[in-house]
Order: sequence, then structure tokens, then C-alpha cells
Amino acid sequence: MKFLEKIISYNKEHVVLSHLLFWGVLLLLSVSENKYYYDHHQLHFSFLFTLADCGLLLVTQIMAAYFLAYLIIPKFFLRRKYPETFIYFFIGSYLICVLARVITIHIAEPMAGQAPKNWETFYEIFTNVPKLVYVYFFRIFSVAFVFLFIKLLADQYKIQKRALSLEKEKAETELKLLKTQLNPHFLFNTLNNIYSLSLSNSPVTSASIGRLSEILDYILYRCNSLYVPLSGEIDLLNNYIGLEKLRYDDRLKVNFNTRIEQDIPIPPLILLSIVENAFKHGASEDIGNPVIDIDLQAGKTAFSFIVANSFNTKPGEELNGKIGLSNLKQQLELIYPERHTLAITQTETFYTVTLLIDVIT
Repeated sequence: MKFLEKIISYNKEHVVLSHLLFWGVLLLLSVSENKYYYDHHQLHFSFLFTLADCGLLLVTQIMAAYFLAYLIIPKFFLRRKYPETFIYFFIGSYLICVLARVITIHIAEPMAGQAPKNWETFYEIFTNVPKLVYVYFFRIFSVAFVFLFIKLLADQYKIQKRALSLEKEKAETELKLLKTQLNPHFLFNTLNNIYSLSLSNSPVTSASIGRLSEILDYILYRCNSLYVPLSGEIDLLNNYIGLEKLRYDDRLKVNFNTRIEQDIPIPPLILLSIVENAFKHGASEDIGNPVIDIDLQAGKTAFSFIVANSFNTKPGEELNGKIGLSNLKQQLELIYPERHTLAITQTETFYTVTLLIDVIT
């Protein structure tokens, strides 16, 4: 695959080498075909003469190929200049066939000792259109059209590869932007929590700062790649849950269940967005005994993450402050297109977010 990419790359050296390879292979095939013909008819075969004869024909085939691929098609046909395409193709192909006939009777045949006593005049060459078409046009332009077809395929591949590259760059830029939006949002909420603890002179303030330090260390120094180990994300969630439980004491009940078959790679912070949203809306002061249930399962082919939190908002009422989940949806679309499900359900007492991902290892 890498070899093919080099052949059809934009690198000038690779382009030149690929063209030389194409014409070299064609020349060898032509010589082999001639040798088979001579052997089949029990004729004397001269390698040097055959090589020269095929090489002379190759010159006109190269002219025809580049005439088509680099002039007629891009300059006229692709620009929808169809009358000019027809006119210039007719003139160019006619002159190339004339040149091929001149090379044959004035160079190739004398080399073979087969020169007729009365050579055709230039007028006869120019006016003998049937011979130019049936003897030379198809031999020359059949190769030219094959070359053109390969070039068009290569150009299309380059266009698609560049489009994918631009799309990937765009996705990476969007992901970086989403992370810059998410991290300050998370930090703002956590600092508010610690600030509230400090105002009440809570003895757990220092422990909260310690937890926050571990969280920030993870976010700043271990989340700079597209994927991180799931185990690191679980440690992050445990630190975050511990930080929140310091704030709410025994009033908050958190059930965090994990079943891990494989430590799969996962985009950083996407699970934290869901858990943070659950704490924000499920552990407010106006909920008597808030409950947050977290269930995480990771297998070899599937990953599921379900977070349910109690709340007292009326059914149908819109929950505010969903920056984290909004960013999460965008990240999932970029990283797992058509390979994930993000479902949000709401009852009178519980708000549930379910994330399912098809794992490719």
C-alpha cells in the first residue's frame, strides 16, 4: 500500500519514477510480444532491432498519452470546451499518426533492411487516412487511453486522500476546541465546590484540594492524545466522585459499578462529562437524599456507560447547563461516526444517560 501511495504521490521524484516504470514495463511487454510473434512464425529475432523498433513506436505512444492526459482532458474537456476538445484531439492525433508513419518508413524499415524502393511521399503519407487510422491510431491511442485512465484514477485517489486529510485536520481542530471549552467548565464547577467548602471552614477542604490536584495532573499531562487507557479514566472518575462526596458527606449516595474485560482505549474526559452532569443536576440542595448510579462495562467488542441521577424537576422541563453533554455529542460524532449511541431518558424522578460504543481493537 505504501509503495502504491509513493507511485501516485505528489512528490515529483515519485511521479517521474512511476512514469518511467509504466513506460519501461510497456516497452518490455512490446519486445516480448514481438519475440513471441517471431518465434511462432519461425523468423529470425534480433533483440536490438526489436528494442529499437518498439522504442520508436513508444515515442509516439508517449506523445499521445501526454497530449491526452495533460492537454486535451484538463485544458479543454474538463472545462467543458467540447468543440475545442474535438478539434484539437483530431488535429493532434492526426499529426501523431503521421509522425509514426514517417518514423516507420524512414527509420524503422531501413533499420530492418525492408525499405521499399519507392518510399511514400509526404503527400501520400498525409492523405492516406485509412492507413493512419487502422495501422497507427489504434496501436498508439489504445496505450494513450490506458495511461489516461490510470492517471484519472490516481488523480481521484489524490483528491479523496486530500479530502480525508482535510476532514481529519478539521476534526482534530474541533476536538481541541471542544476540550478547551470542557476543561474550564469542569474546573469552574470544581473550584466553586471547594470555595463553598472553604467558606464554611470545612475540614475536608484540604482533601478536596488534593483530589483536585490529582484530577488536574491527569487532565493537563495525560489527556493530550486522541485516546487514553480506560483505567486512567476510571481513576479520574473515582477522584471526581471522591471530591464530590467530600462536599455532600453521607447525604449523597453514589453507586459506581465496573465490569472490565479489557482495558480499551477511549477518548479522554468523555465519561467525566456525563458524571459531572449527573452531579450537577442530581445532587443539588433541594433533593433530600440524592442518588447517582453509575454502571460501566467494557468488553472486547462493546462498551457501555450508564449514569442515572435522581432529580425533582417536573417531567418535560428542560434541564439547564448542558455544556458538557453538548460537547460530548459533538466529540462522539467526530470520533465514533455511526459507531455509538447516546440516549437520554427522563422520568419523574430519574434522569439517565446511556452511552454505547462499538469497540474496534
